[in-house]
Amino acid sequence: MNRKKPRVVVTRKLPDAVETRMMELFDTRLNTEDTPLDAEALAEAMRTADVLVPTVTDRIDAELIQQAGPDLKLIANFGAGVDHIDLKAANRAGIMVTNTPGVLTGDTADMTMALILAAPRRLTEGERLVREGKWDGWRPTALLGHRIWGKRLGIIGMGRIGSAVARRARGFGLTIHYHNRRRVAADLEAELEATWWESLDQMLAHMDIISINCPRTPATYHLLSARRLELIKPHAYIINTSRGEVIDEKTMIRLLKEGRIAGAGLDVYEQEPRIDPDLLRLDNVVLLPHMSSATIEGRLEMGEKVIVNIKMFADGHRPPDRVLESMF
Repeated sequence: MNRKKPRVVVTRKLPDAVETRMMELFDTRLNTEDTPLDAEALAEAMRTADVLVPTVTDRIDAELIQQAGPDLKLIANFGAGVDHIDLKAANRAGIMVTNTPGVLTGDTADMTMALILAAPRRLTEGERLVREGKWDGWRPTALLGHRIWGKRLGIIGMGRIGSAVARRARGFGLTIHYHNRRRVAADLEAELEATWWESLDQMLAHMDIISINCPRTPATYHLLSARRLELIKPHAYIINTSRGEVIDEKTMIRLLKEGRIAGAGLDVYEQEPRIDPDLLRLDNVVLLPHMSSATIEGRLEMGEKVIVNIKMFADGHRPPDRVLESMF
């Protein structure tokens, strides 16, 4: 880099404290409008930046990376997931990619647990009833849901977040089951009293609640395919705080409408921010606006990680959160 301070282009509005620190340390260009950059603006950022700080709302594909200027050497992603960045194309172009792992584990696990509680207990149905002025008092048969104590929770992806979900779920009396590419360490399995299912198909057919906590990769696209969704019990619930593309959403909606899946708690969607109108009409689904990681503390920690990655890179050192293709 031929400037004393690297030119950093940030694609979305970040917390004030993070932006202030970036302005102090770097030659920073901010997005004060807090709307996603259009294709032209994003391409311009790629051409002029030394460091690009994108978020999940930015699609950094191979075509865009080809337009990068000669000075762009780092994409410091504000977020843990990097499925919106073509890592192979970045590697070919000599552009390093970093992310912000770990800091959102607890926040995402908390929200996952909230959805595990909310969907079977019909919490949002009750909240809407009160807000719309339709509640006429307690009745023995009103809004009957299902208890979760003693139910089987099947976790797809026993990584940091999946393990954190399991720890929380045990406190609510759920028995822990999981499917992972590889079996987790014996001590973790013993701590969580978790049962590993080598076959995802078999696990799906035996669970009461299914929590999706795996990353979005080419291998996990529609991991819950139409065929696999058909295996789920009619009384079971699907919880997704990972990525919408992991589920065949159209099939899931059809099964929810037909009562062949009891309900769902969703924070992510296949075509977000667009939400299928059929989902909006279903009472047995809890819908959130991709907010599982939305805590003040988490966003500040994400910003700190981004700053450390940029500073280390600018100083000629290896950033601590470099993303390798083999990781995904």
